[in-house]
Amino acid sequence: MEAQSESLGPVDRAASIARAKRRAATFRTGVVVAVHLAVIVIWQLGVDLFHVPAFILPSPIAALRTLFSPNYAWPANTLVSAIEIGGGYLLGVFVGVTLALLFSWSRIFTLVLLPLCVSLNMIPKVALGPLFIVWFSYGILPNILIAFSICFFPVLLTTARGLSEVPPDLLDLVRSLKGTRWQLFRKIQLPGALPYVFSGMKVGAVLAVAGAVVGEFIASERGLGYIMIQVQSSLDTPAMVMAVILLTILGVLLYGAVLGVERLVIRDARV
Repeated sequence: MEAQSESLGPVDRAASIARAKRRAATFRTGVVVAVHLAVIVIWQLGVDLFHVPAFILPSPIAALRTLFSPNYAWPANTLVSAIEIGGGYLLGVFVGVTLALLFSWSRIFTLVLLPLCVSLNMIPKVALGPLFIVWFSYGILPNILIAFSICFFPVLLTTARGLSEVPPDLLDLVRSLKGTRWQLFRKIQLPGALPYVFSGMKVGAVLAVAGAVVGEFIASERGLGYIMIQVQSSLDTPAMVMAVILLTILGVLLYGAVLGVERLVIRDARV
C-alpha cells in the first residue's frame, strides 16, 4: 500500500500544479475583464456627470445604439476590415518568415536582399496607398497590401535574429557529430527561434490593423475605416467610436489567436 501511495504522489502533485495554473489563469482573466468593465463604467459616468456633448465624446451606450442602425452596415464592413487585416497579416508572416529562412541559409541573400528590405521599409506607407490604387484599383487588395507592407518587417527582423542567435559551441558540437545542415536547422535553430518568431508575429498583428485602416482612410468603398471617414463630416461621433471599438476587437482577436498558437507550438516543441 505504501508503494502504491508513493507511486500516486507525482500524479497528485502534477494534478495540484495543473489546478493551481487553472486558478491563476482564471484570476488573470477575471482581473482583465474587471479592469475593462471599470473603464467602461467610468467612461459612462464621466460623460453623464459632466454633460459631455455627444459630438465630442459619446457614452458607451450611445455608441452601442449605432449597432442597431442599418445605415452603417456593420456586419459587412466589419467583415471587409477583418479580411484586409487577416490577409495582410498572413501575407506578412509568410513573406517575413520565408525571407528570414533564406537569410539564415545563404549569406549572399542576406548581403543582397536585407539592405533592400530595410530601404523599402523606410518608404512611408501612406504614400504607397495612391500607387496601389492606381495599380490595383479600388477594393480589398490594395488595403491588404498596405497592411502587409507595414507588418512584415518586424516578423522578418525578429525571425532572422532568432535564427542567427545560436551558441557557437552548440553549432560546433553538432558539426563534430556529423550533423547535416537540415538537422542543425530543425533541431537547433528553429526551436530556439520560435520565441523570436512569435514576438515578431505579435507586433505584426498590431501593425496589420493599423495598415488596413490606413488603406481604408486613403481610398476605400467599404470597411470600418471607410465608415469613419464618411461620418466625420456629419460629426457622427458615436458611429466613429463604435468603428474604433470594432477595430480594437478585431485586433484583440488576432493577437489572442497568435498567443494561442504560440502556446501550442512552443509547448509541443519542448516535448
